Formats: sequence, C-alpha cells, structure tokens
Amino acid sequence: MALLPDIHTEADIKILVDSFYDKVNQDDLLAPVFNGFAHVNWPSHLPAMYDFWSSLLLGTSRYRGRPFPKHLPLPVDAAHFQRWLELFYATVHENFAGPVAEEAKVRALNIATMFEYRIRKHNALSIL
Repeated sequence: MALLPDIHTEADIKILVDSFYDKVNQDDLLAPVFNGFAHVNWPSHLPAMYDFWSSLLLGTSRYRGRPFPKHLPLPVDAAHFQRWLELFYATVHENFAGPVAEEAKVRALNIATMFEYRIRKHNALSIL
C-alpha cells in the first residue's frame, strides 16, 4: 500500500477541493442545496474555495470573504452538516495523510459545528 502525501501545495488544495465538491455534486442530500436552492456558480465558487482552504491550511491569506452570511439562507440542518463532514473526511482520507490533512479535518469540523450552531440559533430567534 502506497503512502498518501500530506497537503503541502496549491495542487494539493485543488485536489482536495475538486474531489470534495465532486462528491457534493453527486450526493442526494447536498446536491439539491448547492445546485437547486443556492444555484452555485461553480466556475467562481471553486477558486474561492481554493483560496479559502489555502489560507487555512497553507497560511497564504488569500481568502478575503465572509463565508457565513452566504450560508444563512440555506435550507440546511444538522443532517446536512453531518453529511458535509462525512464527504470532506472521506475526501481527505482518500487523498492525503499527515499533520496538515488532520488539520483540514479539524478545521472542517470547527466550520461545520459553528455554521450549524449559528444557523440553528438564527432560525430559532427569527420566529420569535
């Protein structure tokens, strides 16, 4: 069994992002949210995601956006975030191994946890 590389280069980030979103686009739970509800413009979204993950994992500081507000109107709940994490973890496991790959999983868990909490909190408050 060949050892998998860790995440060290922009090419690695591209593999991570492209492989992950290939899974998302084929997923019965997530694809309708991304493509049906949000109508994601993939040619612009993917480069933004390269910048996002490059900033987090390689320290490039290229990402300048605010990701949470774009997610607030999405019809998602804990099941969507769990599935997002499952696909992300699977993508990391299939392509990478090492400290940065582990950091990617920790970052993804933190993002999913915070986004799910903030969306749930906002939705609960919005009906009062």
